[in-house]
Amino acid sequence: MMLWPIAVVWVVTSLVMLGGWLWQKRTNNAGIVDILWSVSMGASAVFYAVVADGAPLPRVLVGMLGALWGLRLAAHLGHRVFHEEEDGRYRYLREYWRGDQKKFLAFFLAQALFTAIFSLPFLIAAHNPVPAFTPWSLLALLTFAGSLGGEAIADRQLARWRADPANRGRTCRAGLWRYSRHPNYFFEILHWFSYVFLAVGLGPAWIAASFIGPLLMLVSLCWLTGIPYVEAQALRSRGDDYREYQRTTSVLIPLPPRTRT
Repeated sequence: MMLWPIAVVWVVTSLVMLGGWLWQKRTNNAGIVDILWSVSMGASAVFYAVVADGAPLPRVLVGMLGALWGLRLAAHLGHRVFHEEEDGRYRYLREYWRGDQKKFLAFFLAQALFTAIFSLPFLIAAHNPVPAFTPWSLLALLTFAGSLGGEAIADRQLARWRADPANRGRTCRAGLWRYSRHPNYFFEILHWFSYVFLAVGLGPAWIAASFIGPLLMLVSLCWLTGIPYVEAQALRSRGDDYREYQRTTSVLIPLPPRTRT
């Protein structure tokens, strides 16, 4: 399997992130990094679909699904970045780092490395030699449709809640957010199983390697860049209301809420 495309993605995304850092430096809004990461991930899927040596069908599916996922996420994030003030997580980092642009530059460039690593499942699936549409292909499409739809619904429900001034300082418990504190993250992790299913047809070692997608996303969202930062910001801004939400609502997997006090 060719691995040089990963190096290409790393170098190109590093240049993209450098541009994003300069934009952030001028606007004091680091949220652009999330948009650039989403676009770069989607573009990497298309790039791998073009250069990989797998059968045409899995390559087309990888490019199509990866691009759709990346563009939807970028469009959703773009509305917030370009129409609202800087995300509270990044405002906190700006204060914590005292505006140190060297640390912001390192942060932006680290996202390029993460793009190269996280995009590995795209590359693996694009090398699948099986030319026929199989039950695994169908399962991949169903998983992708369900996860992308679930994430879009969760994002729309939260955006609608945040748009109502009457909800300022209150925690969203509407729709999917009644059953999970982070339903968007749940569906985001689920989405990465699509590429595990698209990799079926390669050897067992490569199929196992494709699990790096959901595993990395699980670790990242639950313990590194996602839930810890989001919940810390929520506790700073919503206090006891969010503590009660933590007590009654599943952190990730949608489950019936526990009784409120």
